[in-house]
Amino acid sequence: MRNLERRYRQLLRAYPAGYRQARGGEIVGTYLDLADPDRHWPSMFDVADVLAGGVRERLRAAGAADLIPGIRLAAVLSLITATALAGFWGAAEVVTTSASWGAPAFGPFATTGVVVWGCWLLAAVVHVIAPAPWARVAIGLALFLTAAVVTVAALFELPRPYLFVLVPQVTLGLLALAFPSQTARRHRLTPLAVAAAAALIAVGVLSGESAWFYRFSYGAAFLPETGAALLLTAMLAAIVLSLRGDARGLWALLVLLTPIGLLGLYPLTENIVPVVGAGYADFRVITGTTAAIFLLGATTLAAALAIRARSSATANTLAVRLHERCPNCGK
Repeated sequence: MRNLERRYRQLLRAYPAGYRQARGGEIVGTYLDLADPDRHWPSMFDVADVLAGGVRERLRAAGAADLIPGIRLAAVLSLITATALAGFWGAAEVVTTSASWGAPAFGPFATTGVVVWGCWLLAAVVHVIAPAPWARVAIGLALFLTAAVVTVAALFELPRPYLFVLVPQVTLGLLALAFPSQTARRHRLTPLAVAAAAALIAVGVLSGESAWFYRFSYGAAFLPETGAALLLTAMLAAIVLSLRGDARGLWALLVLLTPIGLLGLYPLTENIVPVVGAGYADFRVITGTTAAIFLLGATTLAAALAIRARSSATANTLAVRLHERCPNCGK
């Protein structure tokens, strides 16, 4: 038990020093009381809980406690967007046909992406009918398949969705894992309803087209428009919530800048190709552009946090000075 206590105290470094000194013993004692007598390492759930609590307290100390609600709002919008894309591309897998001159296909479907999109739609169903932990497991499975399809398709020489589609889908999915645990059922139905609408659009746009058209339309069309729609939605939410004195919409917008940028990965790489002297958007160009988008998004969010922390520190200093006694009159 002594080793377990030491390891819990090491985890507490996630908390600010002042909070750790004030409540560290209480937190460790609670975890030790709930732990099994023969346990030597903190459980994965305890590690996640301690780290999440530490992040919350550090954000509160920096005056950015509303970042967490902002991330949850961004997660909801990400889940809706990821599910809508799954509905669109899943329907496209079915309604497109192989060209008469032999376009590669995956059985009756255009690519192996049909398995990926089906799993994302299943995650949307689980999100409606099951508790939040099960929904997160379903989203995690969809994320795993989205990443694994690249390797599987390469091993068995099967057609797959392009990286222009898979990379933003993974990013949206990772952010979607942070969706609120307590949500009304009617709100949980939204991703599934949007996916159904997107599937109907795909049927109208791509029905009867060849699988080659479907595969080459990946990334070149629809994704930038989806990113623009997500950007406008996030901006509208930020404006409406800001008018109510709620900053979570602004934080959600900042968090969503990275997936929005990745939804425009195809046109971005096409513009970068001549700059770097490449013949086409190869793996090097795609990975470099993706890294730049992540770096820019992280830098923007970090700058916003730094500005908020400085503003909070200034406000606290002014508040202390206002409450200090006057040296002349004692008031």
